[in-house]
Amino acid sequence: MIVTTTPSIEGRPIREYRGIVVGEAILGANVFRDLFAGITDILGGRSGAYEKSLNEARETAIREMEDRARDAGANAVVGVDLDYEVVGKENGMLMVSASGTAVVLG
Repeated sequence: MIVTTTPSIEGRPIREYRGIVVGEAILGANVFRDLFAGITDILGGRSGAYEKSLNEARETAIREMEDRARDAGANAVVGVDLDYEVVGKENGMLMVSASGTAVVLG
């Protein structure tokens, strides 16, 4: 599955558009709250544990999006956008979403 933020793939014509596909992942309340509460593994202003959690959430969202594109009969997703939103009661969770257009490449 080819996944790209660009609207097309050089040298590969788009034969069919299969619609918009989306994948989401949500980080739990305790993870997000701790992010701003002062964590002990911050070195140089970065937290390896939270970067790992965000990376896993992003990969999960992209994987879900790819699965939905595959289910739609696509072999690529173009125009991909990644969004990060604070959601839930008292903004206690972080949602990572990936969206794009499922296409069949020639």
